[in-house]
Amino acid sequence: MSSAETGSAPAEPAGGGPSTAAKLSLLTLTMMVVGSMVGAGVFSLPRRFAQETGVAGALIAWGIAGTGMLMLAFVFQTLAVRKPDLDAGVYAYAKAGFGEYLGFFSAFGYWASACVGNVTYWVLIMSTIGAIAPALGDGDTVLAVVLSSFGLWGFFFLIRRGVKEAAAINRIVTIAKIVPILVFVLIALFYFKASVFADNFAGADYAGSLFQQVKGTMLATVFVFLGVEGASVYSRHAKRREDVGRATVLGFLSVFSVFASVTIVSYGLLPMGEIAELRQPSMAGVLEAAVGTWGKVFVSVGLIVSVLGAYLAWSLMAAEVLFVAAKDQDMPRFLGRVSAADVPVPAMVMTTVLSQVVLVVTYFSDDAFNFALDLTSALTLIPFLLAAGYALKISVVRDPLTGRREGRGTELLVASLATVYTAFLLYAAGLKFVLVSFIIYAPATVLFVMARREQGRKLFSPAELVILAVSIAGAVLGVIALAVGWISL
Repeated sequence: MSSAETGSAPAEPAGGGPSTAAKLSLLTLTMMVVGSMVGAGVFSLPRRFAQETGVAGALIAWGIAGTGMLMLAFVFQTLAVRKPDLDAGVYAYAKAGFGEYLGFFSAFGYWASACVGNVTYWVLIMSTIGAIAPALGDGDTVLAVVLSSFGLWGFFFLIRRGVKEAAAINRIVTIAKIVPILVFVLIALFYFKASVFADNFAGADYAGSLFQQVKGTMLATVFVFLGVEGASVYSRHAKRREDVGRATVLGFLSVFSVFASVTIVSYGLLPMGEIAELRQPSMAGVLEAAVGTWGKVFVSVGLIVSVLGAYLAWSLMAAEVLFVAAKDQDMPRFLGRVSAADVPVPAMVMTTVLSQVVLVVTYFSDDAFNFALDLTSALTLIPFLLAAGYALKISVVRDPLTGRREGRGTELLVASLATVYTAFLLYAAGLKFVLVSFIIYAPATVLFVMARREQGRKLFSPAELVILAVSIAGAVLGVIALAVGWISL
C-alpha cells in the first residue's frame, strides 16, 4: 500500500523523486512467511525438545503451540482485512489499540527480536562449520564472531540493491531449503525404531513433570514460529490486500506440519538422552546416527542455505518495521528515508548495527545459540500480545452508530485464545528473559523522545509516564540481577 493511501508523506528516495513500493504476489508473500519461519530453529528442534521432554510432552507442546499460533495467524488475517489502512501489522495494531508509546515499544521490540534472531543464524552457521573447523567452536569464538560480522555486512550490501531483487532471491532459497528438511523426515521414517520411540514416550528422569516438560519447550516453539506475521509486516508491498491473510495461513499450515514431523520422528532414531547431548544443529547428528556421515553433511548444507534465506527475509522485515514507524512519526525521521530501489537504507544500517552488537555479546554467553534464541522469543511476546489484544478489543467494542460489535463471535473466540496463549508464553519465558527484555526496551525510549521533539510535541502523557517508569524499573532490576548473579547470559 502506498504512502498516499496510508496518509503519510511519500518516501523520498536517494535520487529525489517519490518511490514506488514493489508489489508482491500471493506466492511471493507466502514464501516470505515460509522463508522467515524456516530458518535456524527447525534444525535445532531435536535437541531443544529432547532436553526438555519426551514424546508425550512434545505432542502436547506442539498441540498448544500449533493451536495458539494458528489463532495468531487468524488474528493477523482478520486484522489485515478489517484494518487495511494499517501497514507493518504487529507495530501498527499495537499503536491503534493501545496508544503511541506502547505502539513504539511494539515496533522496537519486534525489530530488536528480529536483530537478535538474525544473530542465531550466524552462530548456527559457524557451529555447523565448526564440526570440521574447530577454531569456530560452537559459533562463539573470536574467529566465528569476525566471520559472522563479514556475513552481516555482506547481506546489508545485497539488500541495499533492492527489495524486489531480495524477495525474488528469498523465494528461490525457500524452495531449496525445504527439500533437505522433507528428505530428513522421509529417511527418519524409513529408519524409525518403534522400541526407541516407546522408550522416549514418557520422557527421561531429568525431564520433570509433564507440565514442566511442556512449559520448557514453549520458547523454542515461539522461536520456530516467528515469521508467521511476515506477510502482515510487509503488507504495503502486497498486490492485493486479501493476499496478506491468505499468505499468513498458508505459510503457517505448511511449516507447522514440517516442524512437528521433524521433532516427533527424531524420537524414533535415538534415546532422548543422546539427542539432548548432540551438537547443534542436532538434526544433522540425528540423521548421522541413522545413515552415517553423509546424512550429517546433507543436513549441514541444507542448514546453511536455509539460514541464509531466513536471514535475508528477517533483515527485510526488521527494516520495514522501522521504516513504517518513522513514516507514522513514531520513530525519528531519518529512519523513514528510502533509496531509489525502495530500500530503507538507514533502517537497514540500524538493523545491521544492532545485530553486530548482539553478535559480540554472544561471545560472553555460556550458550550463545540458546541465549539468542530464547531472547528473540521473549522480545517478540509483547508485540504479539498487543496485536492479539487489539483484535480482542475490536471484537468486543460496540460501534457507536449501530450499537453492534465490530467482530463476529468466531473472531472474538480466536482473539481470546490468541491473547491467552501469548500471555501464557510470557509466563513460560520466566523472569530472566523478561528482565533482559526490559534492559533492551527501556533505552529505546530515546528514539521515541527524538521523534516527539522533531514534531514539537509534549514528550509523555501521564499514562505514558507510568509505562516509562515501569520499563526503567524493570531495566534497573535486570541490570542489578545480572551484576549480582541472580541471572546470567
